[in-house]
Amino acid sequence: MQIRRTNHSLNFEKYPTFEKDIDPKQRAWIEVRGKEIEKNVRQLRSKLSENCQFMAVVKADGYGHDAKVVSEYAFKGGASQLGVATLKEGIKLRSSGIEKPILILGNLYLKRDLIISFKNDLMPTISSIRECLICNNIGKHFGRKFSLHLKVDTGMSRLGFECNKFVQQFEKIKSFENISIEGIYSHLSSADDNDALDPSSSAQLQRKKFQKLLEQINVVKNHNIKIHLANSAGMLLNKDFHFNMVRVGLSMYGYSPQEKIDKNLSLEPALFLKVKVAFIRIIDKGVGVSYGGKFVSNRKTKLAVLSIGYADGIPRNLSGKINVIHNNKLYPQVGSITMDQMMVDITGSNEIKVGTTMVLIGSDGDKIISPLDWARKSNTILWEILCSFTNRLPRVQVD
Repeated sequence: MQIRRTNHSLNFEKYPTFEKDIDPKQRAWIEVRGKEIEKNVRQLRSKLSENCQFMAVVKADGYGHDAKVVSEYAFKGGASQLGVATLKEGIKLRSSGIEKPILILGNLYLKRDLIISFKNDLMPTISSIRECLICNNIGKHFGRKFSLHLKVDTGMSRLGFECNKFVQQFEKIKSFENISIEGIYSHLSSADDNDALDPSSSAQLQRKKFQKLLEQINVVKNHNIKIHLANSAGMLLNKDFHFNMVRVGLSMYGYSPQEKIDKNLSLEPALFLKVKVAFIRIIDKGVGVSYGGKFVSNRKTKLAVLSIGYADGIPRNLSGKINVIHNNKLYPQVGSITMDQMMVDITGSNEIKVGTTMVLIGSDGDKIISPLDWARKSNTILWEILCSFTNRLPRVQVD
């Protein structure tokens, strides 16, 4: 037998060998639309009084959007400060060149961590006299004041000074010469409830409790201390919750935490989740698909295998409950979502090929899939869906 030899020659030297050389859109990725962040912040900022500052909450890598990109566009839209959850998140932003004020919303209690926070010009959240003393000693040692925010618990039962003890403790804290109280704040537990505007609601009771506390310590006259209570939901309730700074997360990313929202406010999602088709196969009627074979084809079926799974943050309990979009048409996901792949029924389509891009979250034509749809089908909250996307998914800035 004579073997026909082809004359195809490959220049292997031109192909990349490093991780940085791999196309971020090779498999699956998140598109981040910074201009939408900027527009959303500008719209939200317009609802605040001129002297009320906007803190952009960029914890959890900017709710899965890429904290550095979000921060840059949030500042363009009018944000003046950032909020993160952890010391590492704050240091990462400082390392990227961001110099504006950053508040660590989580609790630092080790002297070592507080020194690192001080050296990186990060403001810790302080919830007890003990940490105040440590910060005061750190400031004294380095010869300059340690900037921080004090947190008071008004009903969240999480971090913060106890309300009924704070007045007395604040008098002592004021005597510390080496700390600078940049802010006093609390956190709303139920601002997204439908009855949040009711005078007897948890949100209103927390606001009144916080306001009374501020009057008792006579801090409302001190304009150098930022007073903040409102998250996204609290900010959208009314101006009574604004004080002189708000902490906005979810709404900045294009979503409302409430069903009732200002009709003049048009928020645009900034995140698109996209994936490429890795393989196409045709199965006969009566064939099981994926682990457990819980989905069985009821006809000859054309399947597209997508390179994304629960290791990327797609909830496995959404198996068989979601769709993907291509060219303004929805295609159902079938079978169990696996660690690295999922299958989609593309029967009848001749335009979808290996390498075709499909949309899991976002829009294509007039078809839209929101992470809120996933949250409802997964019996969870929108925040969890956004924060679940892992670092295995590259974030690609499209502006």
